[in-house]
Amino acid sequence: MSAFTRIRLERDGAVARLTLARPDVRNAFDDVLIGELVEALATLRAAAADPGAPDAPRAVVLTGEGSSFCAGADMNWMKRSVAFTRGENEADARRFAGMMRDLDELPVPTIARVNGACLGGGMGLIACCDVVVALEGADFGFTEVRLGIAPAVISTFVLPRIGAAAARRFFLTGEIFKAPVARELGLVHEVASDGAALDAAVGRLVDALRGNGPNAVAAAKRLIREVSSLPRDASIEHTARAIAGLRASPEGQEGLGAFLEKRRPSWKR
Repeated sequence: MSAFTRIRLERDGAVARLTLARPDVRNAFDDVLIGELVEALATLRAAAADPGAPDAPRAVVLTGEGSSFCAGADMNWMKRSVAFTRGENEADARRFAGMMRDLDELPVPTIARVNGACLGGGMGLIACCDVVVALEGADFGFTEVRLGIAPAVISTFVLPRIGAAAARRFFLTGEIFKAPVARELGLVHEVASDGAALDAAVGRLVDALRGNGPNAVAAAKRLIREVSSLPRDASIEHTARAIAGLRASPEGQEGLGAFLEKRRPSWKR
């Protein structure tokens, strides 16, 4: 694994912790950070290739170092982009989109631990996570319009979470809002009053995830993405095949057997 300079990837048993580690610039994005996230996510994907393996990650916690989660784009990176050609800007945007897609489609459940400001591109990050827990006083906002641009790339991932009605307001106004509003919009699942409550909520969610069949969790995450894009008839056929495969799988047989025999399944130690 490369020596990262802008992130930290740590493992604690079955839990991986991915930390944006640029507190001096409020964990803002630049091209290097994006590249490191791509590499870290590839490492996690490889480790999760066999969800039932003893060393496979069962959950990934994404957070920021210091008092911010992610304040959007780094100013120095944006200064450099001023001189980019149209083609260079498109390539840059595609790399950013590719990183978010890698996070969105990671076959391991992800928890965003929003410990502070989450703005601009940071909103795309949390939209790609499965569960989001945030400090009550954390700031949120689609602030791109304040810079004369738009939340274009992240909209692919944000719009399914908040819908067009909310986007029409917050994409256009660039307003800053707090975690309770983010929860109303569907961006945040749980609001914590302080750091201790934030960590307690994350720990509770990790425990819940670790109690479930790892292959089943990966399949459920994949189904959410696949079924939402299928026509009704195709969705019914796809889900029938999916549940048949899961029931017949070793994990499915173990889970059902454990339930009927009133014992703990093998993955729940």
